[in-house]
Amino acid sequence: MYEGLKDKVAVVTGASAGIGEATVCALAKAGCHVAMGARRVERLADLHNRVTRDNPGVEIATAPLDVQKLDDVRAFGAMVKERFGTVHILVNNAGLVRGVDPLVETPEENVQVMIETNVVGLIRMTQEMMPALIDSGNGNIVNVASIAGWYAYPGGSVYCATKAAVRSLSQAMRVEIVDKPVRLTVISPGMVETEFSDVRFFGDKEKASEVYKGMKPLVGEDIADCIVWAVSRPKHVNIDEILVTPQEQGGILKVHRPGE
Repeated sequence: MYEGLKDKVAVVTGASAGIGEATVCALAKAGCHVAMGARRVERLADLHNRVTRDNPGVEIATAPLDVQKLDDVRAFGAMVKERFGTVHILVNNAGLVRGVDPLVETPEENVQVMIETNVVGLIRMTQEMMPALIDSGNGNIVNVASIAGWYAYPGGSVYCATKAAVRSLSQAMRVEIVDKPVRLTVISPGMVETEFSDVRFFGDKEKASEVYKGMKPLVGEDIADCIVWAVSRPKHVNIDEILVTPQEQGGILKVHRPGE
């Protein structure tokens, strides 16, 4: 289905679950070799085994990666260079949200972890991988943002700000690298049923399930499909941004729930 990706090297952050996991699987199925990183290394090991089994001939490299830690990012970059020598695709997927507190009540710890992961971590990974992406002669960066970067909502102030920052960073960088052989795409998902809400509600699965009650949300594979489609376009075609939502989501606060 997707041509031109065989034997390309892709890097995926936040690969242990959800969109990241689905993206690793989709890229490997398309013929990419994949370097994947996340904090939960035990999950990466299981994913490594599954992807290797299902995609003979595809090389998978796994390493711990917390994008909040500069040393982790540099060590991961060194591993990719030693293992593959080049990078064609960087998927900056690592990201999270903590809590639903109003801005003035948001704990400092939650503020820091969202900014460090969603914004600073993305910057670090991009800076680390950019030389290899340029040297590849046909690089692609995909930054996973959110509908929250388009439309802010109460209880999501810091998270919304971080995803708006991803979009702004990407728009500026797109201009900065226009003379380089690197394309840049922003994917902004709406409601996707992954562990996103589990993290937001600190493991309270009942609260997390309420978010998607009575409607059909997107799943990680839907976003992975958008990512693989974007990076498989001809070299002269740049997909600037995709905003993708479930059919039953009419906006940031309007959701049709026929199952209720």
